[in-house]
Amino acid sequence: MEAQVEIHLYGKLRRYAPNPRADRENVLRFTLDAGETLHDILARADITEEEICHIFLNGRLFATRNTMAPWLGYRQAQSDVHNLNADVVLKSGDRLGLFGHDMAALVV
Repeated sequence: MEAQVEIHLYGKLRRYAPNPRADRENVLRFTLDAGETLHDILARADITEEEICHIFLNGRLFATRNTMAPWLGYRQAQSDVHNLNADVVLKSGDRLGLFGHDMAALVV
């Protein structure tokens, strides 16, 4: 069975989806190579880190540019959510949620 990763796109980042409509599933699916990182997958999706405001990894806040987020009670995927560690190695079945700057108020 091939290792897979999903990227769920929200806000203006939906434009990277095959059918970027609000009433459609806006998910990119990639076969994951051994040792592939978050940075690698973003590059394959042609999404720059600068376009992203919030990243959720498997339902947990992984990284954010919003200073209020840590105090709002989100389960966190890493202790310092203001440090985008794009070198984290992804695993089969990982699910990423990416929110653009147009969705920055999501956590407030």
